[in-house]
Amino acid sequence: MEFRKLTTVIVCLCLFFTGLSCSSSDSKEDQESVGDSEPAVAQREEVTEPSEEPETSEQDQEAIEEDPEEESVEENDDDPEEVDGPNYENGKSSYLFDQNQLHTFELKLSEQNLAYLDQAPGLEEYVPGTLTFEGETLPVGIRYKGSVGAWVGCLSGSFFEAEGEKTCTKLSMKVKINWEDSDDTFFEVKKLQFHSQNLDPTKMHERLGYWLFREMGVPAPRSVHARLIINGEYNGIFALTEQIDGRFTRKNFADGTGNLYKEIWPVTTEGEPKLWDEEYQYALKTNEDEDAKFDIIQDFVQSIVNADKDDRSEVMKQWMDIEEVIAYAVVDRAIANDDGVFHWYCDVTDIAYRLEGQAPQTAEESFGCNPHNFYWYEDPTARTVHLIPWDLDNSFSEIQYQSNPVTPIKDKWGEITNDCLPFAYGGWGLAQKSAACDPIIGTWTEFEELHRELSREFLLGPFAQETVEDLLNTWAGQIKDSVIEASETHDDQPNLQSWLSAIERLKNDLEFARGQISDRTTQ
Repeated sequence: MEFRKLTTVIVCLCLFFTGLSCSSSDSKEDQESVGDSEPAVAQREEVTEPSEEPETSEQDQEAIEEDPEEESVEENDDDPEEVDGPNYENGKSSYLFDQNQLHTFELKLSEQNLAYLDQAPGLEEYVPGTLTFEGETLPVGIRYKGSVGAWVGCLSGSFFEAEGEKTCTKLSMKVKINWEDSDDTFFEVKKLQFHSQNLDPTKMHERLGYWLFREMGVPAPRSVHARLIINGEYNGIFALTEQIDGRFTRKNFADGTGNLYKEIWPVTTEGEPKLWDEEYQYALKTNEDEDAKFDIIQDFVQSIVNADKDDRSEVMKQWMDIEEVIAYAVVDRAIANDDGVFHWYCDVTDIAYRLEGQAPQTAEESFGCNPHNFYWYEDPTARTVHLIPWDLDNSFSEIQYQSNPVTPIKDKWGEITNDCLPFAYGGWGLAQKSAACDPIIGTWTEFEELHRELSREFLLGPFAQETVEDLLNTWAGQIKDSVIEASETHDDQPNLQSWLSAIERLKNDLEFARGQISDRTTQ
């Protein structure tokens, strides 16, 4: 879709100068692969000598807990069971995403295939390799993953086209377990996603953000830290974040066999139901090989748009778990996920076209204003729809200051600017539209009392200072040695002092966010 390309470029313009990420979502289908044929290989540059080990002050050491001590546990259902055959075929996914574990994964691939990947990461093509985990090895497909925003500062070629060779130590990676159409699974999953966190100085955004969503009852992927070794060399610390796919839906919903859509908003810029089947087909991430029907999400949007405004909140209750979606909004706004569903980016050329009264006739012409970084799931039994957050690398960054000239959202929850017409905002004055102008989001804002109630629950529960800081300290203790090792091994990885300082800034930002929530709930 041209809109997706346009949005990605516009959203990520700031990165060219600021080095801040706007998106790391995948832009290719996983079916692409590279066989064993020998591709052209780029010349590898000499590796820069690693920087010296940073000095660590006593104050820095006290900012985090020491590595958590191993506690003896009589029974742990998450640990791999002793069974015939490889543990990875029988283990539970909860073992991979255990918050008390720091797992190490080792990838091996031929120098030829590694050079092929490094030569053009933006192609996002799989090559064959192996994954070794806790003494067991299996064949897998390996590729880099991301979009224009994910490659910023890490490719030698055109920023806008995601071209050129790899220039950073780390890039996000995807590992395909069911390589060559096998039925293999690895601790119940078929894909592993290792997110580089190159532009997150705290290395905590994904893990903390998804944890907060899940604690508030929002279906969201699990995320933990992981160490990654590539061809025997330690590559660094990554976020191992759960793939949102059919396995995710079956684990998180009563009937997980329904349609899953990525980044399609079912309402047009003019507030009309989006009914183009080809656009839903493009966004579909489950049931692709079947004769997919889109009646649930289309009936949902028509019911909302066609309802009288006074009746929309009651209609919404029929289609969505209201506590779930309002909890989504509470968490999203608290962590300033300004590159998510509440930031409506506008294509100014298309807006001018529309102001002349020329409405688009096809999905390809429908650019307008749209959000991104989310999934929809429709439960076929209950005939309900659910919103799932995705791509939290930019979250937490805009809580106090507009550090990114593109992503900040002007409006607070429920506010409307410029009578629902696009307006310029942010350091670069790019066009956005108030999210509350959308019939779906606007209806959510009508649940004011529930929003205040869930905000108080969030503030006193998972977002409480003691709870969050204990988590951050514990997680920092888990990865501290790995962060130090990365800085000693690679000259483009943060040293201990800069990393600890970033975590302290995050804690200050979170305390500021708590004050904002407290003020709103007492009004």
